[in-house]
Amino acid sequence: MNEPLDLALRLLAVFGAFLLLPLLVGQAEHKVMAHMQGRLGPMQAGGFHGWAQLVADGVKFSQKEDIVPAGADRRIFQLAPAVALLPYLLVLLVIPLGPGGAVGQAIDAGVFFALAVMGVGVLGSLLAGWSSANKFSLLGALRTAAQLLAYELPLLLSAGSVAMAAGTVSLVGILDGFQWWWVPWQLVGGVVFFTAGLAELQRPPFDMPVADSEIIFGAYTEYTGLRFALFLLAEYAGIVVLCGLTTVLFLGGWHGPPGLSGLGWLWTLLKSAVLAFGVIWLRVSYPRLREDQLQRLAWTALVPLALLQIALTGVVKVVVS
Repeated sequence: MNEPLDLALRLLAVFGAFLLLPLLVGQAEHKVMAHMQGRLGPMQAGGFHGWAQLVADGVKFSQKEDIVPAGADRRIFQLAPAVALLPYLLVLLVIPLGPGGAVGQAIDAGVFFALAVMGVGVLGSLLAGWSSANKFSLLGALRTAAQLLAYELPLLLSAGSVAMAAGTVSLVGILDGFQWWWVPWQLVGGVVFFTAGLAELQRPPFDMPVADSEIIFGAYTEYTGLRFALFLLAEYAGIVVLCGLTTVLFLGGWHGPPGLSGLGWLWTLLKSAVLAFGVIWLRVSYPRLREDQLQRLAWTALVPLALLQIALTGVVKVVVS
């Protein structure tokens, strides 16, 4: 197969995954929350195990009126959902799914690229809050900015420890050098990375920017219909990306346990699915943090732990070499 056609097929496959996987995560969230909270609607919509709940949601959003507030900056207001969603497509392009080049586009600085582009996605919330001409939306955007500043550092530091261990910032290179004893070695960094990623996605218990009991729905208060649905889709796409990156960096990606590596890319999907279930479980199980608790967790717990992981990685690298 010639190279342009091969690249086109890989990009098409990534785009298809980008359209499908966030919807599956959204459907799974409906089902898990329905069972854990005894919510009958998502378990019964459409008959067998509520299979039509996602369809019903799509129809509901498509029928809602598209409203732009009179005082809003119309262009920025309309652009914000795309700014929130599209960066996750770009990150998905560089996440290796399986061995033998099963990736949309491998780049040498895959770790830096993924983390930098994920940070751009948060700008969607900032643009939405600023452009809405609503004080509650602006307050939610400011909370988003404070959360981003606090949790970007532990996210980068924890990913840096894995790059140190592998001696490369390429996601494919990290998987090529992966050893199973890395899992306990990098466990602290993995917990820090996953926790900081949840905070950047504004997922419970880090959902202060959209605290409905305090500021209505934060930066998204003035959004309706399909524009609001795009923000929800961005949230689920962020879960897919976060779980995929955590799997690649800390859980070996497509590497299965010794003797069971033949499944290849299925291991990546299975590990990511387990992590996605954890994200949903946390939403149901833990209450929202306060702003002071959010900042204290980042600066007094996650940052020191990430620095400790880097120091441990350096010691092990010196001893092993």
